[in-house]
Amino acid sequence: MRFDVLRDALPLLLKGAGLTLILTVCTLLIGTPAGLCIALARLSHVPPLRALATVYVELVRGTPLLMQIYVIYFVFPALGLSLPPFAAGLAALSFNSAAYVAEIFRAGIESIDSGQREAGQALGMTGAQTMRHIILPQTIRRVLPPLTNEAVALLKDSSLVSVVALSELMRVGKEIATTAGAPTTIYLAVAVLYLAMTLPLTSLVRRLESRWQPISRPKGNQ
Repeated sequence: MRFDVLRDALPLLLKGAGLTLILTVCTLLIGTPAGLCIALARLSHVPPLRALATVYVELVRGTPLLMQIYVIYFVFPALGLSLPPFAAGLAALSFNSAAYVAEIFRAGIESIDSGQREAGQALGMTGAQTMRHIILPQTIRRVLPPLTNEAVALLKDSSLVSVVALSELMRVGKEIATTAGAPTTIYLAVAVLYLAMTLPLTSLVRRLESRWQPISRPKGNQ
């Protein structure tokens, strides 16, 4: 361990970690409501809407996140849509996360007993009112553990946006390790910072899972 290098690098690493957190939070703010809308579309009785949502989810889950980042940052400019690194990284992560969040919400909605829908109908509610006032409140409680787990995975996946020259934690770590010539020290520091960011979330997941039955996160093709 080269503590002199670590002392000089720490402010830059912390700045990169801050950008990683900002990117993760912004992605969750976009991907979570988008995922809910996609889940509702997948459960829709309108065939074209259901088909479009299904194609979207399968397309995203069937391709690597890294490829999606490359497409948005390198291919889109050829089509006339050029995005700066942060916007490109945010778009790619949100595009990806929304599909997995959609499956979490879909599983949560389908786990609600059908009697709840019948109760809503008996009260004279429309399908939309039943979903809003009866189904979704119960669903949100059930999906909190896997959604928190998704946030942990997303925070780690954000390291992939370093390929678009965005100065998040991993990118900063690589640059310092190359210039300072102390890769072991720098990458250990990067790992510790990632742990410092993810451990509170994983602890929250365990607490939520101890209270509520979780729905397994359907993510395994990254």
